[in-house]
Amino acid sequence: MPMTEQATGAHHPQPRPRSGGHSASVEHVTGAQSLIRSLEEVGADTVFGIPGGAILPAYDPLMDSTRVRHVLVRHEQGAGHAATGYAQATGRVGVCMATSGPGATNLVTPIADAHMDSVPLVAITGQVASKAIGTDAFQEADIVGITMPITKHNFLVTKAEDIPRVIAQAFHIASTGRPGPVLVDIAKDALQAKTVFNWPPTMDLPGYRPVTKPHAKQIREAAKLITAARRPVLYVGGGVLKAGATAELKVLAELTGAPVTTTLMALGAFPDSHPLHVGMPGMHGSVAAVTALQKADLIVALGARFDDRVTGKLDSFAPYAKIVHADIDPAEIGKNRAADVPIVGDAREVIADLVQAVQKEHSEGHQGDYTAWWSDLNRWRETYPLGYDLPEDGSLSPQQVIQRIGQLAPEGTVFAAGVGQHQMWAAHFVQYERPATWLNSGGAGTMGYAVPAAMGAKAGVPEQTVWAIDGDGCFQMTNQELATCALNNIPIKVAVINNGALGMVRQWQTLFYNQRYSNTVLHSGPDDINPQARGTRVPDFVKLSEAMGCVGLRCERPEDLDRVIAEANAINDRPVVVDFIVHEDAMVWPMVAAGTSNDEIMAARDVRPDFGDNEDD
Repeated sequence: MPMTEQATGAHHPQPRPRSGGHSASVEHVTGAQSLIRSLEEVGADTVFGIPGGAILPAYDPLMDSTRVRHVLVRHEQGAGHAATGYAQATGRVGVCMATSGPGATNLVTPIADAHMDSVPLVAITGQVASKAIGTDAFQEADIVGITMPITKHNFLVTKAEDIPRVIAQAFHIASTGRPGPVLVDIAKDALQAKTVFNWPPTMDLPGYRPVTKPHAKQIREAAKLITAARRPVLYVGGGVLKAGATAELKVLAELTGAPVTTTLMALGAFPDSHPLHVGMPGMHGSVAAVTALQKADLIVALGARFDDRVTGKLDSFAPYAKIVHADIDPAEIGKNRAADVPIVGDAREVIADLVQAVQKEHSEGHQGDYTAWWSDLNRWRETYPLGYDLPEDGSLSPQQVIQRIGQLAPEGTVFAAGVGQHQMWAAHFVQYERPATWLNSGGAGTMGYAVPAAMGAKAGVPEQTVWAIDGDGCFQMTNQELATCALNNIPIKVAVINNGALGMVRQWQTLFYNQRYSNTVLHSGPDDINPQARGTRVPDFVKLSEAMGCVGLRCERPEDLDRVIAEANAINDRPVVVDFIVHEDAMVWPMVAAGTSNDEIMAARDVRPDFGDNEDD
């Protein structure tokens, strides 16, 4: 299958083979030994996986490797999310491994998740013997066909001699251009066959030439628009983090004086505390960030894709704005919103060139005057700040819990969130000052992401504290990986924001379904058919955590909050799980209802911001 796709580029240190013409070492090995040697040579140091029949030949030489650590997970989905968390925290390629059939199909969700969020991932799967492929053999599944729409590229390997080249190509494709997942499916007989190991292999990737250097003319046009604009916004997406462009972004923002919004995937790319930062845009973005984009006359999109969660109803999004759209993936430019100045290139290269071009504009006397714009922005920030009300019954506020975890966490703590209300509160009420300190499932919205992603992050950056902020619904999908953490000395900390419900779905039922809470209550059965279970905790997360070798704590009162968090922070020899019993009626605000215009943003329930008419000029 020829490589034709362009891809969003990373400046991450990943040892890569050269393209031939160099002396190579030769070893006589099996295909399985060749696979492990190849992983060592491309710099993989951690693999998350579970053995099974088709992949079993690879696990024997893996036992002898001193350079590749294998972490035996409890479910393949955990392996995939752990590899993603590792990649997001370290900037290197994450690696997961599974057997054929159900082992491989259990990787589909994390592969799709990595694809949506442009995470460099290599998934290695065993396959039935090459002669049995297509016969519905035991534990056979066409994982190449299944994952074709959700991988950047994938390979089916049936010859042992192809293994080094394919592994080299897989790591190269995953980590260059727009990062993404690559699947390598290897037939069992290819793993068992005798071959020679040659390194470095000659890579052959016709058509795969990611453009990283932007066109100078487009950069000049963008700089002219920036200095001529009256209401510009820098709309920063996850591509800025992938490209390692955060230092360049800060220079550009301070040079121009334009406001900066960072998407859910870009939190930490620009310091939350910086005076130019107006917050996160989107369905649950800050009023200032959402409104800045709506009222802007110029949007400079950097490594962002005009996702529907940011734009709301697309035909009413930013009606006054010209668009500069910079992305390494040309398929993203113009996909959702036409660009006045399209720029294809790596975010780091684009921003560095933009800095020089804006400086040249300034030297020629062209400087933007954003005084009136900042007057509006500051008024919106001051009038509609992020906030929350404490429950009248004296119970724990979930927002307060998450805010205090962030405030009491050691410097450099990495936060991994599940999906739902707690994810949005973690985005809002923890301050992100550094890149690679916020991990979440943004595009796919995968429940169950947090615990295994935190595990992968902690394996990759063991010197940093890692907190998983999870909901009780998400936690019950992948919490078995706590046993993996306990047995492998991966001491993560998990905050279970326990409101006894699928919180975000319940919020929609409150707002849009007349408070008919169909199948969103987690602590009782349908219609509470088991009266004996009333008042009990099913499951009891403290007991569950202790059963898996973790420390289990519970916090139910605001006056105990700081003490319990401090106790969790002090335990670093085992995983810690804190069951925070929080008020079930807390909601995420601000909110733009699905399918509506961003102009319809609600600052709180029944609170519609009043922007007046003077901004609409």
